[in-house]
Amino acid sequence: MIIEMDLYSAIRTRYTDGESIRSIAKGLGISRQSVKKYCEGSTHPEVRKAYQREPDVVNDDIKSFILGCFKEDEAEHLKKQKHTAKRIYDRLVAEKDFRGSYSSIRTAVRLLKSERTVPPQSSVPLSYAPGEAVQIDWGEATIYLDGQKTKAYTFCGRLCYSCDIFVQVYKSSNEETFLEAQQLMFDFFGGVPRRSIFDNAKVAVKEGFGIYAKPQDKYLSFGAHYAFSLDFCNPASGNEKSLVENLVGYSRRNFLVPVPRVADIEELNHLLRNACLNYRESHKVEHRSHPVKIMYQEEARFLNPIPQFRFDTSKTAIAKVDDFSTVRYEKNNYSVPTKYLRKNVTVKGYANTVHILYEGTEIANFPRQYGSGHTKYCLEHYIDLLERKPRSVKNAKPVKETLTQELLAWGSQLPGGNKEMVKLLRLCIDYGEDRILAIKKRIPGQIIPTVDIVRTYLSKPAESSVVYLKNEISITETDLRKYDEKYGVANQ
Repeated sequence: MIIEMDLYSAIRTRYTDGESIRSIAKGLGISRQSVKKYCEGSTHPEVRKAYQREPDVVNDDIKSFILGCFKEDEAEHLKKQKHTAKRIYDRLVAEKDFRGSYSSIRTAVRLLKSERTVPPQSSVPLSYAPGEAVQIDWGEATIYLDGQKTKAYTFCGRLCYSCDIFVQVYKSSNEETFLEAQQLMFDFFGGVPRRSIFDNAKVAVKEGFGIYAKPQDKYLSFGAHYAFSLDFCNPASGNEKSLVENLVGYSRRNFLVPVPRVADIEELNHLLRNACLNYRESHKVEHRSHPVKIMYQEEARFLNPIPQFRFDTSKTAIAKVDDFSTVRYEKNNYSVPTKYLRKNVTVKGYANTVHILYEGTEIANFPRQYGSGHTKYCLEHYIDLLERKPRSVKNAKPVKETLTQELLAWGSQLPGGNKEMVKLLRLCIDYGEDRILAIKKRIPGQIIPTVDIVRTYLSKPAESSVVYLKNEISITETDLRKYDEKYGVANQ
């Protein structure tokens, strides 16, 4: 009989008031057995005894047979040739003359297997010594870069002892970015941990995974220079670097919401660096005995020193300058001065910049372009050629793609034509486009502008050679009578 709470309450109340079991049963209209069961409060109506009943046919001998099948599978170590519950049942019927149902064996196999299996979600609590390790990982986020909605990659690093963090954003997660980000991370932490924990991404691993992973040659060289060991996780094992896994989500929610709107990557990374410093100063991680700041100060003393030589993290290539005075690198073109036409130059691609060198001397640098088919020009590289070929100035790509429409429209109005326009471009290179446009606004509208007029505004007034004296000059009066007495000058 199911006893409701109001009935149970009445039984307990009347029994504690001294009423007999017989009287309670008669008064409430229930059996004496029910009253006897609940009157003393030794149980409760909501307590249900767990139903545990094993099929009689699954005895110890059957269980031993099933466990034996498991051991055979372990000995063979073949993923695709293991005993299923159906195969075990068929063998029991054939070898043990089993008379029970397939469902009883299927249940027994499931229970015995669960007793022998460690749940994949289980994690071992880990502890790290100061300076022992750093966990690193990539994440993704959306930002507005110069007004354009852009997919970006967040590099996250976290010291395992102090939980201090480092977060930066990049346009790509390629090898040069990966190495540069770690280099900046070591600078930020003020030292190098003895171990770096990362997953098996191709940017770091050539082949294999976990303890069998073979690092990329450049990453191996990078690790050797900074004297840290490379520790790769097993596939789909985020729990092996849970500290940085949490940081990827934390940084996206706390540092990149609302969606950042910045002019360039450098501006955003400056903001993220300040956010990391603020985290270090003010954050305390749950279940840690001290704030991040205190634990970082302790850990910093155990980090290995940063080597004096700055490892070159770039992806380097040799390219030949074409007839348009550009070099091709990673599917994009960058200009160089025309005097290097048809010469071989060295191109170094870093995370956000491209540097072009000739015989060890840098001759050009640009913000790095990702994607394909882009060309970046520098007007200064072409000005000498334009002075020789002024008729090309109106259609020259380096002119049209580097100057504003305002300046181009003004230059087309100059009375001297193309040659005058080239002279104006030279002034833009020497003094900057903004200054030239500022002069344009100062020239009265009724005057026809010329480059010579612009030069007069650029020239400083000559300094005058005239020395101006003060109107009042103080004169000290001298008593001359002593000189008169000394030289016998008679007073008149």
